[in-house]
Amino acid sequence: MKLAVTGKGGVGKTTLTALLAKILRDMGRQVVAIDADPNVTLAACMGYKDAGDIRPIVEMKDMIEERTGVKPGTIGGMFRLNPFVEDIPAKYSVEIAGIRVLVAGAIKNGGAGCYCPENALLRALISHLLVEADVALVLDMEAGLEHLSRGTVRAVDALLVVTEPSMRGVETAQRIRRLAGDIGLHKMYAVGNKIRSKEDEDFLKKVLPEWEFAGCMPYDEGIRNADMAGKPVWDGAGNETTQMVRRIADFVAAKLSAA
Repeated sequence: MKLAVTGKGGVGKTTLTALLAKILRDMGRQVVAIDADPNVTLAACMGYKDAGDIRPIVEMKDMIEERTGVKPGTIGGMFRLNPFVEDIPAKYSVEIAGIRVLVAGAIKNGGAGCYCPENALLRALISHLLVEADVALVLDMEAGLEHLSRGTVRAVDALLVVTEPSMRGVETAQRIRRLAGDIGLHKMYAVGNKIRSKEDEDFLKKVLPEWEFAGCMPYDEGIRNADMAGKPVWDGAGNETTQMVRRIADFVAAKLSAA
């Protein structure tokens, strides 16, 4: 199972990524979770005490230059499109609750020079993990659409698009759907989050009639409390939330096995 999680900023995609990774690990799978968001909050969401000290892979300039043959930030020059990445998950990940967590970081925009070597390394790393048959991969993607325009999630098994019951969240989900279709990614499922009532769920299904929903997660005050206390999100998640995430994992597994 190779999944990418995306959506508008603030809708809870990092929370879903962390909970999915933990559920899959509890089901006995070997799990790698990748934080590909510029805000690099996945490890903190999982309760890792020194999350701020984890250096994103895109900032490891010496390693990127060694693997690609080009110094990051330089313009022009030839670089390796398929750099060696097989040792990166073991060497640069941290282990949290039996889950290997990699902080990839994201390509920055505006005046940062050429990021082609970083892009090449991240693409090679994700491609390597995508073909590891025994690894469940969950990617916490950056908010919005830029990662889709680069095609970095083209080969995932499914895209989970998280939205809350708001028009801004819905509009972002619809743009993601169109752009994902443009790059040939058609297995995508909506996940409602922060659902406070049946009216919230009905609203999402009414304004997103063409979407298939993997599930709808309730608003969970315990998640907010766990975050404020620096605890893993799964410590604060209520039983209803945990059961819903398990149902989402089962739903996607069933869809993929039927394909």
